[in-house]
Amino acid sequence: MNITDWLSATAFTLINNPVSWVEVIGFVTGAACVWGVARQKIWNWPVGILNNIAFVTLFLGAGLYGETLLQIIFAVLAVYGWIKWSRGASGSAGSNDLPIRSASRTEAGVGVAAVVLATAAIAYLLHAGTDSQVPIPDAFVLAASLVATYAQAKKIFEHWYVWIVIDIVSIPLYFSRGLALTAILYIGFLALCVYGLVGWNRLRATKNTELATAGV
Repeated sequence: MNITDWLSATAFTLINNPVSWVEVIGFVTGAACVWGVARQKIWNWPVGILNNIAFVTLFLGAGLYGETLLQIIFAVLAVYGWIKWSRGASGSAGSNDLPIRSASRTEAGVGVAAVVLATAAIAYLLHAGTDSQVPIPDAFVLAASLVATYAQAKKIFEHWYVWIVIDIVSIPLYFSRGLALTAILYIGFLALCVYGLVGWNRLRATKNTELATAGV
């Protein structure tokens, strides 16, 4: 058995759905990646790239073409995020001092507009050019995830809210495509996103208090 056959082979059955080894790999690396983001660990980016590779294989086989493309783009953005976090606010390699900040009104407005317009355009392309049975949610997850990942790379606090909405859409989407373990993973992602949101908010409040005390 070669590596491709092994990855697609059934590891076990969950809720009457076969779970492949590649889905198991996606589950483990995905959970580790989100936990790493919540804890501001730089290693979340290379682990995330491994997760992207696993999900490209998984989503392509499930007919989720928008999310297959998303994983490829994620891998490219992960390299950007890895460099951005490594250099930090000072721009020096290894500093990891990029501060958590809120989105400006302009950033928030552009982000919302980008998600709406991109969702409409991608859904049209998926409907017209593929056999996708779920073009709208597939397109939304693609569009919103790109915006969230860009904001995450810049440590914009509100990216957690975007991920929470994405997870809420993704859970029933994956169940509908027979990806039960991945759907359960996204339930875990949802919990980790809430954890990350609370943790980042606490860190931001502590930092603001320190700056106020220092008179900055």
